[in-house]
Amino acid sequence: MRSGDRADAERMLARPHSSAAASPAVDRPFAPVAEGRRGTRSGAVLVTLLALAAAVGALGALVAGAAIEGWYAAAPKPMFTPPDAVFGPVWAGLSALIAIAGWLLWRAPDSPARSHGLRLYAAHLVLHALWMPAFFGLGALLGAPGLWAALVLIVVLDIVILATMIRAGDISRLAAALLLPAWFWSLYATTLNAAIAVLAS
Repeated sequence: MRSGDRADAERMLARPHSSAAASPAVDRPFAPVAEGRRGTRSGAVLVTLLALAAAVGALGALVAGAAIEGWYAAAPKPMFTPPDAVFGPVWAGLSALIAIAGWLLWRAPDSPARSHGLRLYAAHLVLHALWMPAFFGLGALLGAPGLWAALVLIVVLDIVILATMIRAGDISRLAAALLLPAWFWSLYATTLNAAIAVLAS
């Protein structure tokens, strides 16, 4: 083999190793922790995210409370509707997982993927906070048109959660996995929202 051919072959063999080294976050579930995002500050951010997630759930529960005993109780619902008592514990558990996922994204070193992931995460939190007031509040005020408006909102939420999981997977597979139950529940809530809207029309 000529020396030039041998050098080309060595470069081709070395290329996959350099590619793997360039994307370590994909190969392990935990993203590396950035300097300055550890210790007390890290704990404070986790507590803040948990409190924020709890506040989002409390806002939804506040709006839903009166509606569940009012128009929602009398509204025709599909057979797969869960008992009312299920909503509170499920949202509480999902909120904790969502908060931990956001904390893992925040701890990662600065990168375009992290910045994009955090923006998607913030958008998901806003949509998450808006859907329950939209569903129960607009359902009470507008009836079927309000339920259809809430359906549009939760479909957008489904898409944003999926996009957040995909981007989070570039940083920490654990963060992406923690968002998976929230996505499944959101898809279930979407189906429930759609069925109730159809029955109310």
